[in-house]
Amino acid sequence: MAGYSQESNLVNEAARRAAAYLSEVRNRPVAPAPQAIAGLHKLAGSLPPGPTDAVETVRLLDQFGSPATVATSGGRFFGFVIGGSLPAARAASILATAWDQNAALRVMSPVAAFLEDVTLGWLLDVLGLPASSGGGFVTGATMANFTCLAAARHHLLAEAGWDAEEDGLFGAPPITVVVNQESHVSVLKALALLGLGRKRVLTVPADEQGRMRAGELPKLTGPSIICMQAGNVNTGAFDPASDICRFARDHGAWVHVDGAFGLWAAAAPSRSHLVEGVAEADSWATDAHKWLNVPYDSGLAFVRHAAALRAAMSFQAAYLAPGNDREPMYWTPDASRRARGVEIWAAMHSLGRSGLADLIERTCRYAERFAAGLREAGYSILHEVVLNQVLVSFGSADLTTAVIRALQADGTCWCGGTVWKGQTAMRISVSSWATTSEDVEKSLAAMIRVAREEEKKCRKS
Repeated sequence: MAGYSQESNLVNEAARRAAAYLSEVRNRPVAPAPQAIAGLHKLAGSLPPGPTDAVETVRLLDQFGSPATVATSGGRFFGFVIGGSLPAARAASILATAWDQNAALRVMSPVAAFLEDVTLGWLLDVLGLPASSGGGFVTGATMANFTCLAAARHHLLAEAGWDAEEDGLFGAPPITVVVNQESHVSVLKALALLGLGRKRVLTVPADEQGRMRAGELPKLTGPSIICMQAGNVNTGAFDPASDICRFARDHGAWVHVDGAFGLWAAAAPSRSHLVEGVAEADSWATDAHKWLNVPYDSGLAFVRHAAALRAAMSFQAAYLAPGNDREPMYWTPDASRRARGVEIWAAMHSLGRSGLADLIERTCRYAERFAAGLREAGYSILHEVVLNQVLVSFGSADLTTAVIRALQADGTCWCGGTVWKGQTAMRISVSSWATTSEDVEKSLAAMIRVAREEEKKCRKS
């Protein structure tokens, strides 16, 4: 009992420190100070020769680790399509950590399996996907793309009389893969991991917004996969799903949708038109740790042909006796894994349908405000702002790069850089529940102030 009492005290100490961190995160610079990063060396050195008091371990981690974090929990981080963690999801994560459940089998954790069942139904509903689809709770969009494309590979080769899981790809009928010129690298990585290759894909040109030109899809024969995207990582643009799916049906091809963040537009009435036709596809990948704002390590794979997903992911062992209900590990590449469904359930339960819609719509309005304010200040917005992504150029590549670096050092907010259609740009991604209109106005003012300062430096030089 003494051990459990000590552990309870330790958890309370960690919770106290975490609460103190969260209470101050909005008031600190978004990027950590150089001295905070330098202070991380205090956590290095040789492995202690013997045990260290756990309270001291947590104290060191907080003292030197917390200052060196990036304030993604605040409301002014606009890089990499990173959302914050909703309060309910963060709290559920703490509880799930205390539970320490293995979500592989229902017998290992009835609560983890049950919550996956519930949230899978909720997710298919709010995303407008077929209710009979199979689904897996994975680490992120890269693994979600991998999982979906593995199901596609199984389905297409099985139709051709080949068992990919048992016989591998040596001698298998070739699969033609078609991608958008602007496909995200996670799709190409998934194709490489599956043995389908990065370089052997057929690439379809994109328009000025990054949308696939469906009229230029190649004629297909034999097993084929078309990878489209819902939400370009730079512009937020959506491929024309209805046209692509119609073409695919005529050619017997599988359509996979990379919707890491854009798929969530389906949950918002004012943006749902963007996903028109997406539900006609065969598989869909998305992140929960982006726009649903749950803690990291949370992706989602959905497949219309549930049997194909289960066949691609299943394995057998004498000591793993499945029950009659859905067993989580037969729908993902992982066996043992944490109970990701707990945080997703908490996020969706706390938001409800209207709260989720508001989260998507509100952050999109903030993106529009950024675009309007920067345009009014005389800077170039490089695309049509349809979602939560904004690309802005401050002039030359060198000047735009200088503005990005200076803004990051300023600490008011954080944005990253990219290159779009050959033009260097700053990318603003508004994804966090914690962002307020005050955060937007404060950040917008900082962007314009820093840009003006860098322009003066440029003229003097």
